[in-house]
Amino acid sequence: MTDLVGRRIAVGGFMHETNTFQREPTTYADFAGAGDRPPLTRGESVFTRFEGMNTSIAGAMSVLRAAGATLVPLPWASTTPAGYVTRDAYERIAAMIVDDLRAALPVDAVYLSLHGAMVAEHVEDAEGELLARIRSHLGNATPVVASLDFHSNTTRRMFELSDAMVAYCTYPHVDMADAGAKAARILREILVRDRRPEKAYRQLDYLIPLTWQCTSIEPAKSIFAHAARMIDDRVCSTSFTPGFPAADIRDCGASVFAYGWDRDAVERAVDTLHRLIVEAEARFDGKLWTPTQAVREAMRRTAVDSRTVILADTQDNPGVGGRSDTIGLLEALLAERATDAVLGVLWDPDAAAAAHAAGTGATINVGVGAKTGEWGEHPLLREWIVERLGDGQMTCRGPMLDGWKLALGPVALLRSDGVSVVVSSRKVQPMDPAPFHHVGIEPAAQRILALKSSVHFRAAFESIAQAILIVESPGAMIVDPGKLPFTRLRPGVRLSPLGRPFPGPAG
Repeated sequence: MTDLVGRRIAVGGFMHETNTFQREPTTYADFAGAGDRPPLTRGESVFTRFEGMNTSIAGAMSVLRAAGATLVPLPWASTTPAGYVTRDAYERIAAMIVDDLRAALPVDAVYLSLHGAMVAEHVEDAEGELLARIRSHLGNATPVVASLDFHSNTTRRMFELSDAMVAYCTYPHVDMADAGAKAARILREILVRDRRPEKAYRQLDYLIPLTWQCTSIEPAKSIFAHAARMIDDRVCSTSFTPGFPAADIRDCGASVFAYGWDRDAVERAVDTLHRLIVEAEARFDGKLWTPTQAVREAMRRTAVDSRTVILADTQDNPGVGGRSDTIGLLEALLAERATDAVLGVLWDPDAAAAAHAAGTGATINVGVGAKTGEWGEHPLLREWIVERLGDGQMTCRGPMLDGWKLALGPVALLRSDGVSVVVSSRKVQPMDPAPFHHVGIEPAAQRILALKSSVHFRAAFESIAQAILIVESPGAMIVDPGKLPFTRLRPGVRLSPLGRPFPGPAG
């Protein structure tokens, strides 16, 4: 259909998942440079940067172009999760978005690719504030629709300032482009019908550990399947955002929201989703292994079945603000004399540089990882053989990141005894086999594959695993939100499923 011919729609995005318990700030330079995602993009490049990529903005632009709309570029920015976005970074990028929108007026609508869990040093609800600034120039008559990340801490302010929001339905996020396409189709309906959809929103009163939000396991699997079945000609969208629990803000946690053309049906959909999630509270749980327990169990299993056992180093996941350099699991692999074991991807620019200086085949004596000394760790100093080197430039081909280009800087594969480790100069969560292939490692050929990831690794690696063990090793992304030192959370929210309620801010 080309029923949007002559309509001008502004498209852009601003995405960050902020771990407020991580001390490393997120700066403007982090957004401006390429790493595990594209750099800050502005102007006409927005239309070409994301072609062929599984991204929400790519999905949205495809639908809007097919409908005949004239697209107007707004800036797009994203970077690796870490600590608070600095005031400087937030204000510079938000100003670019607002300035480019103001220069493009009049427009018929705005589509934004947002995350929903960004926290700036001076703004707790960063997306809500951005929407407010956009509304101040658009007014209330122009539709604004956004796509959100699965882990959005979706606030009522975000809900009220937008006409529709559509979140990813999968974790691992294999449907990012699809979510953008869904949002764009709702935006098209709004413009064609000349009518805003009915909408409803509710928050949940408990925090859900990130690892157990996975949609390929229960209870999330059944909840999202039910949410999809409720979409019909009366309800055009249902979303459940389980939240990003490592955010010390008032509105941290899960929410449900829906849109459609029948108020009663939309309200019923939200009530049903809310009830299902309340009833599932006790089931958002699972077994955690210490590093030593996990390695021993993996060795026991692979002694009788050579297929790969995956160890998920969930608390040091750089995709949720981990530093990607803790060594608890690596130490356990070496101490237990594991063989055919690979850990990746460990962030250590110094070790990567030393390996490149020495060359392939050399033996280097360097301390690997743990450069900050946090959690009482120290670099793992021993002799390492430099097995392979790479420049860090690669293109992903897995189910989640197909088409994404990574720029990780110098990369090296180091080995000590039967344990190898992939070290990189920039952080990357192993969501795709590309970093391993880059240094000659075939993941399926390993007995033990230790991954600094919580859930996203499942998209590319779950099919090769005889077992997946979730490891509670040091890192900034604490598995149990009940162990996080909250100070700003709204009173009464349970800090974990069936856990203790937060009493409210002190004083």
